[in-house]
Amino acid sequence: MKTVEISEAALARYGRKETCFLTRHGKPVAAVVPLPPGMDAETFSLSHNAAFIESFNRSWKSFTEKGGALLEDVERELGIASKVGKPRTRRVARKSVARRSRTHR
Repeated sequence: MKTVEISEAALARYGRKETCFLTRHGKPVAAVVPLPPGMDAETFSLSHNAAFIESFNRSWKSFTEKGGALLEDVERELGIASKVGKPRTRRVARKSVARRSRTHR
């Protein structure tokens, strides 16, 4: 691991390429980690949150053992009106009818 003195502005430049550890008195206190292409900060944060991962794993285990429930069934059981209505049908644009000019009547 290399040690460099770095300003705040240059930190972002280093963090794009490789993980950088910030130290205080020689002990690591934080890390600047480059995000993979297409990953946002929220996804990264959740994927590194132990409590979220444990909750997700419990939910997945329950789903694989017991199966899931349809959204419509849950809404009906809780007495909640569905916010999702029937799928809208796509409107077809009318073909414009060329108007005849008064001189051609």
